[in-house]
Amino acid sequence: MSRRLRLLLAAIAVAALLWLLFAAAERALALAQRFLALPAWLQWTLGGALALLALAGLAVLWWLLRPRRRRPPLPAPDRGTLEQRLQQLGGRGADTHALQAELGELDRRRASARVYVALFGEISTGKSSLIRALTPAAQAPSDVRGGTTRTVAHFDGALPDGRTLVLADVPGSRESGGEAHETLAREEALRAHAVVYLCAGDLTRTQAAEVGWLADFGKPLLLALNKADQWSAAELDTLLARLRAQTRGRAAAVVAISAGGNERFQRRLADGRVEQVERQRAPAIRPLLDALERLTAPGAERLEPLREHAVLAGLHQRTTALEASTRAAEAERIVRRYARRAVVGALAAVAPGSDLLIQGALATALTRELAQLYGVRVSEVQIEDFVQQARLTLRTGTSIVLAIAGNALKAFPGLGTLGGGVLHAFAYALIFDAMGRALAASLAERHTLDQHDAGERMKSLLGDADSGRLRQLATLTMEAWRERDRE
Repeated sequence: MSRRLRLLLAAIAVAALLWLLFAAAERALALAQRFLALPAWLQWTLGGALALLALAGLAVLWWLLRPRRRRPPLPAPDRGTLEQRLQQLGGRGADTHALQAELGELDRRRASARVYVALFGEISTGKSSLIRALTPAAQAPSDVRGGTTRTVAHFDGALPDGRTLVLADVPGSRESGGEAHETLAREEALRAHAVVYLCAGDLTRTQAAEVGWLADFGKPLLLALNKADQWSAAELDTLLARLRAQTRGRAAAVVAISAGGNERFQRRLADGRVEQVERQRAPAIRPLLDALERLTAPGAERLEPLREHAVLAGLHQRTTALEASTRAAEAERIVRRYARRAVVGALAAVAPGSDLLIQGALATALTRELAQLYGVRVSEVQIEDFVQQARLTLRTGTSIVLAIAGNALKAFPGLGTLGGGVLHAFAYALIFDAMGRALAASLAERHTLDQHDAGERMKSLLGDADSGRLRQLATLTMEAWRERDRE
């Protein structure tokens, strides 16, 4: 485009803008004259309405443009409460050694008074290369494969002001089959005083979720864009602006670095031959060192409360998961025990009754024991109502229960031809298994005896012809029948 044409277009744009301004001013003056001509009471009414609309617009604008508040970190119990929960789990046979060891590591690092910084990020973002750049004496492994770090390794590093810190190189996330390695990385990130999250471009949804996870634990965080030398200056500025927008309120700083590492390329020789060349790129990490210096300036003692909070919050989550799995295993044992008792009672009966849930005492005891396991207080009236509801459910589903029981027994040669007594006993096993599993799942999720929810789950389980579950119940029935014959 020629210079004259550009000047002409600019002049047209300026003239159009001036015309719009004059038109708006003229319209505003006309409205003002009409407004002043109105009665005083109407002027005050319209003025108040316009003022309210203006305030509402300003409020919406502030809500849209206000700085993002940093979310408070996840709650963490006090150490005494956590240790008491671990002691109770140990008393119930749960393996708490890893959780106890985490508390021991918390104390060990506090006593060392050293600052720990974890390098976190997806595989192949250059964490091992960055370790070598930060600690030239370190021998961090690296090769052409993604995800070369398999364990947590610690290296001593130094900041420009002379202070030392401990750098943790952790396994990369998003590695195929590397769930255990990712768990190691997350646990080490929680143990550190600060975290450097490494990326090599725009944050993916998964990477943004990882940054959010770290921020939820209150971790002091730096975002480092590695391999910055592959971008032009304009591209790099745009990319950094996007990263800062993505991590606003989460990362203390976003810096661009180049960790160096090996560079492979082809070089054509004078005689026409092509050779493969490998050379070491010089690292450029000064922005990261400066940001780390600012982030860790308070020292280990002042950073320790945040670190301890993150560790205890992580332990709280792991302890909660262990409590849930321990309760689920105990509930499984309780349900199996009562199903066996129901089978034994059915085999001892002279003739099966029309109501499959005649063993009300067992159903009541099962309900009471499961409620106690999950710490749910229930009254005798609630238990009686639930058992009565189960009876009503079974009266309408007896034919389905018997059909499933009969089909399941056919899979066991000899057992399916033993007559109605075995079929009746297997039906009892199926009923008590369904009722116990439904009640345990409902208590675990709702923390109360929700009769409707437990009843719906029971209906679903009674109609579920899962071969694995039915085979287990058939085996239980056959064992009880054989033990009866031996007596």
